[in-house]
Amino acid sequence: MTTAWDLILAGGGLANGLIALRLRALQPALNVLLLEADDAPGGNHTWSFHGDDITPAQHAWLTPLVAHRWDGYDVRFPALKRTLDGGYYSVTSERFADVLHTTLGENLWRNAPVAQLTPQSVTLADGRTLHARAVIDGRGWRASPHLTVGQQAFLGQQWQLAAPHGLTRPVLMDATVAQQGGYRFVYTLPLTPDTLLIEDTHYIDNATLDPDRARVNIADYARAQGWRLMTLEREERGNLPITLTGEPQAFWQEAQGIARCGLRAGLFHATTGYSLPHAAALADLIASQPPATPQALYALTAGYAQRQWRRQRFFRLLNRMLFLAGKPDQRWQVMQRFYGLNAGLIGRFYAGRLTPLDMARLLTGKPPVPVGEALQAVLKQTPRLRAFHHD
Repeated sequence: MTTAWDLILAGGGLANGLIALRLRALQPALNVLLLEADDAPGGNHTWSFHGDDITPAQHAWLTPLVAHRWDGYDVRFPALKRTLDGGYYSVTSERFADVLHTTLGENLWRNAPVAQLTPQSVTLADGRTLHARAVIDGRGWRASPHLTVGQQAFLGQQWQLAAPHGLTRPVLMDATVAQQGGYRFVYTLPLTPDTLLIEDTHYIDNATLDPDRARVNIADYARAQGWRLMTLEREERGNLPITLTGEPQAFWQEAQGIARCGLRAGLFHATTGYSLPHAAALADLIASQPPATPQALYALTAGYAQRQWRRQRFFRLLNRMLFLAGKPDQRWQVMQRFYGLNAGLIGRFYAGRLTPLDMARLLTGKPPVPVGEALQAVLKQTPRLRAFHHD
């Protein structure tokens, strides 16, 4: 039996999930299908964002998804320890899946992996073909020869402790740890008085994080903090792309006229890898339009992504300096200097809204990497840059 849908969202990750929720709220008559390859949408992830990363209106409609909120966060470096004010929020995949199940009901198909897409059809792995007025591909990051990236590789573990941990705020970066060949830090979220999410995170040239070594790192870190790990509740792993350079038009030609969203569209903060603000903004944009043809939806998503690409040019320059200038185990010096700057600048950095004065401030003063290597790193093509290509 052939079922015609107004829109099929291929992939049940964050970006497509937010599009589905926004369309249900603003265009409830639309017949929208969300396809998830596994048992539950959202996978096994934690998505976080800063309060100023999104608008007040977006805060309002995202509130049901937020599982944890804190006032402020800490950073730690060898020569700098600092607390920064401002709300910090986390969406858990468990909360995300619950909201999608409740809101979408039978329009959420689980265990429905996608084998092939066209602008108006989806063929599932079991051979069924579904037809729609339009399709959006949101199946996560896919390496492209037209984007040159480094990696933010991490392994996180959620632990019940034997006693309260004493943290009142997240520690977004603790870079006082051994660097292990790249920029390494530990990221910690206090979920309850005796439960922590502890992530071992590495900015590295390739996704070569050894999971067993990361688990040992977490155990060692917990011991050094005086925390007694009791029960491992869950573990998550990931590799977030950190964009260095690329050819966005060629990247979008690969889509062959199919609309994209989320990491599939290259929509994430080029330096931090945070993707929720872009996902929320694109969901708002799509839901504010009348039902679109495949051509119009492709143009809408490609146009939004390419505008963000242009806006993030400066962030890619900083990434090239971080990854390509100086020694890998000295990259922490770049971030230590950054976190010593004005709190307003740091907030605008995370939100992707740096002013020209902010940009000048980031590039002036005593450089944390050798000047010659920094100048080479800002050039678009260097031998070391080409080594980052993932075919």
